[in-house]
Formats: sequence, C-alpha cells, structure tokens
Amino acid sequence: MSANARVFLAHLNGLGVFDPMGDHMGKVRDATVVLRSGANAPRLTGLVIEVPPRRRIFVPMTKITAIDSGQIIVTGMVNLRRFEQRRNETLVTAELLDRSVTLIGSNERVTIEDVGVEQSRNREWLVDKLFVRKAPTGFRRRSEKIIVDWNSVTGLSLPNHDQPAEQLLATMDSLRAADVAAMLHELPPKRRLEIARELDDQRLADVLEELPDQDQIEILETLEAERAADVLEEMDPDDAADLISELPPERAEALLGRMEPDEADDIRRLLTYDDFSAGGMMTSEPIVMAPDETVADALARIRNPELSPALASQVYVCRTPTETPTGKYLGVCHFQRLLREPPSSLVSSIIDTTIEPMRPDTPLSDLTRSFATYNLVALPVVDESGSLVGAVTFDDLVDHMLPEGWRENA
Repeated sequence: MSANARVFLAHLNGLGVFDPMGDHMGKVRDATVVLRSGANAPRLTGLVIEVPPRRRIFVPMTKITAIDSGQIIVTGMVNLRRFEQRRNETLVTAELLDRSVTLIGSNERVTIEDVGVEQSRNREWLVDKLFVRKAPTGFRRRSEKIIVDWNSVTGLSLPNHDQPAEQLLATMDSLRAADVAAMLHELPPKRRLEIARELDDQRLADVLEELPDQDQIEILETLEAERAADVLEEMDPDDAADLISELPPERAEALLGRMEPDEADDIRRLLTYDDFSAGGMMTSEPIVMAPDETVADALARIRNPELSPALASQVYVCRTPTETPTGKYLGVCHFQRLLREPPSSLVSSIIDTTIEPMRPDTPLSDLTRSFATYNLVALPVVDESGSLVGAVTFDDLVDHMLPEGWRENA
C-alpha cells in the first residue's frame, strides 16, 4: 500500500481481512472518519471488521499494513472487543454514503456515493475526494457522476462551536507526540482533558507516554473504563506498566481485567520487577525471529514505522515460541549486518553472540556500564531458563537516569 495510493472506502466493504501469516480474520463492514472544523480534512481512523461469529470489532489504521489485491493485511495484536461507535466518529457506509451535500459555487445538491482517502506525509489517512451523483435532469436522463475535492462541498466540516477542541487539535496533527504532550501540560486541566478525549487511541497512547505522571493519571482516570483499557493496550507495555503502577490497586486490576489477556499478562509480568532494574525498564515486545526466518523477513519487520529507532536497530533470534517469554535465546542480528547479507540468508547464520544478555534483576548501574562500554543501542533481557523476556533500549535507560520530574521542567 503505497503512501500516495488513493483508496475509495465503499470498495473495501466485504473485502477479506488477513493476519500476517495469511489466516483469514473476517470481512470489512464499514470505516470510521472524524469530521473536523474549517479547512481540516476528515480523518480516517479505522475499519470496522466482522469476525466470527458475526461480531464487529474496530481495527485502527495504524494496525493495517496493506490494502492490496482485494484483501487487507493487519499486523500485531487486534482487540476483539465489540465495536462501539464514539461520539466524534462517523460511519462511512452507514452515515456518509447517500448523504446529500451542496456543491460550493453552483449550489447544486449532489449525493455521496463513495469517499476517497489518501495517506499524508505524517501517515494519517485523510479524506481528499468524493465520488458524487448529481440529480437527473430532463426526461429519463441518467444521473451524472463526478469526482470532486472533499472541500468543494458543504456538509463535511464541523462548525467551530460543535467541537471546541478541534482547532487546537488541527495544529497538533503534524507535531511529534512529545511536543503535543508539552502543549497539553501547559493547558488548564479542563482544556487538557477536552483535547485528550478527542485524540484517537493510538495518538493518545503516544502522548501519554510523554506526559508527566500526574497528567497521565488525571487523563486516564477521566476516561471510561473501556476506552482507558484500549489506550493502555496501544501503549508500550513498559510505559503502560509504569502508569498502572501509579493507580489505586482496585482501579489498576479493573483495567487489566478489561484488556486483552495477552496484553494484560505482559503488564502483570513487568509489574513484578523493580522500577530501576532491567525487568522494570524493558519492553516485552522486541522484534523476535525464529532461526529459520530469512534476512528479508527481518528487514520487513524493522521497516515498521511504528517501531522506535532503538527497537528497530536489531532483531532477537530465539527458538519458538517467538512471543515473550520465548524459547531459548540464541543471539541478535544488527540491522547494518542485515543490510549487507543476501535476502535469502537465514538469520541464524549471522547472529551476534558476543553481546551478553542481562538478567531481569540487573540494576541500573550495571546496565549503564554495559551500554557505555560497548556503545549499545539495546540489550536483550533473558531469564534464568534462557528465554528472552524483553529488551532494554537506550531511550528507556536515559528516561530512568534523568532526575524525577524532568518532564515538568522540560
């Protein structure tokens, strides 16, 4: 799915949805867009997928890696909780198609038959074209159908008073999560919560990871339980564990109970470690490859734009299972080495076994020494049985080395 490929959403209805292994998950039944104010194009936030037995779930666009050859490929864990439409969402098939709008200039009424979206430079999917049908004129004449720009009609923008946070949200679209977090931190609490509620789950998760602890708790506590659990699932497990550890025990357990079991288990495991140990700092979702996978497979995994540079710097080769805790840890493959090898080579033939893995209870001082001595970007964390349980990245290390409250003073 190229960055500039336009997709017409009505054409997606009924398409099969598959996981990365090629297993059929379900079919597309609708798509959700968020209408925005002024000159800000509506944003496509995700697809509504029907999975057996006739359950409709929501898959955010950040989880969709390909729309090609009449099928859709989804990556990563998908939340199987039943889809519930949110206040600021509009269903394309159910609510936009067949809607009557007015062409600007001619004041002619037309009917929307399809909605075209295109991916922007910051990887958001925005509505840019409409396929519309004009009213028939004369005796037995067919209706004329044309493609127009989304902003050449009235009816697809919200008036500013309908969504008071929208103008500020529009200015945040092109900002990094850390910059959005800095802006939110400076806002009055009421305004901060208003903005946070309008962010989609993935964006809010990214921003929460960059906010001071008190702001994180304040926002999470105001979200309804289902949405709070969804946002925690989108966060990196180590950051989600840090946030949950700050909540009252009964609230923390209630949210963990609403999360997908695999996601909740990862967080519970991280909560057992000391904050300033390798186990407390690590992410439980590094890139793990089986020995019989190829260099091409590894390069495809590290191309994922959602990965931080530190996590994409190397892959960890382990016996199956390849979900943490894995089978026996064998070694790492650095991305520079991957670039130099034939795509058909097995990752097991180029692993580096010279990097000594850390134990989960390794203290911060020992981790810092290893990173500095060997100029590392990430370190594997292995338990007493030899299974990989996670990886500590340089950014996690720096975060724990900075003084408490450094985000408030940034």
